[in-house]
Amino acid sequence: MIRPGAMIRQVLASIFKKPATISYPFVKTEMPDNFRGKIKFNPQLCIGCKICMRDCPSNAITITKVGEGLFNCEINLAKCIYCAQCVDSCPKKALEATKEFELAVLDVKKLKVVYGYEAEPAKDTEGNPE
Repeated sequence: MIRPGAMIRQVLASIFKKPATISYPFVKTEMPDNFRGKIKFNPQLCIGCKICMRDCPSNAITITKVGEGLFNCEINLAKCIYCAQCVDSCPKKALEATKEFELAVLDVKKLKVVYGYEAEPAKDTEGNPE
């Protein structure tokens, strides 16, 4: 059993120490350079090889062709485990891991992020949208 005198000495000593924790979210923390946060896609660099899709262990990436040499990338952040395997395997470095980690949302549909080009709507033979 701890003696009351020893306990009071410990309490008084801890009053004058700085806290061991940080004041998050009031003080933002700087993430290290190799931090694996939200994945970002650069459509100008993508060649459509889909290696990132095959290497993703959680099947969170979908690459779709929208035109000649134009590709969209849909990343499901709800499924992503932020391992950055897709970033490491991309031969053209079209994917990169950012330092963004505050991704909480109330609607899970907002966790599907589409990067790339807008697909042209299909047109009939007269040039009118279908």
